[in-house]
Amino acid sequence: MSMMQEFKDFALKGNVMDLAVGVIIGAAFGKIIDSLVGDVIMPIVGKIFGGMNFAEMYVMLAPPSKAVEGAASYASLKAAGANLLAYGNFITIVVNFVILAFVVFLMVKQMNKLKKEAPVAAPAAPAPTPEDVLLLRQIRDSLKK
Repeated sequence: MSMMQEFKDFALKGNVMDLAVGVIIGAAFGKIIDSLVGDVIMPIVGKIFGGMNFAEMYVMLAPPSKAVEGAASYASLKAAGANLLAYGNFITIVVNFVILAFVVFLMVKQMNKLKKEAPVAAPAAPAPTPEDVLLLRQIRDSLKK
């Protein structure tokens, strides 16, 4: 079997295609969650905590190597080469993870519930014992007596 034929057989298996679809949908779903957290949830959380912007929460570990252009923000300091510990960004990513994990948990829980609700077919009745086997059993039993 040629290498191309082996690759074709591998690539066209159902599990590989399902995995590819899952990865693509997962990447798109991750972007949706990023937008939900960054554009909806974190601004609300920031407003609750007095208008703080989590993206601008950092600690400068080393000063910038170049001059800072404009106001000293996370982006301008990073562009100037400052060594920053961006704990605000970390908080945002942790919130992303918690939301994504919760949504995946709900999806798995729903799938398990749907699997349990699927009707289970009753086991088939065993096939009747063939007549020749019944006769052989009668002969065996009569020889035992």
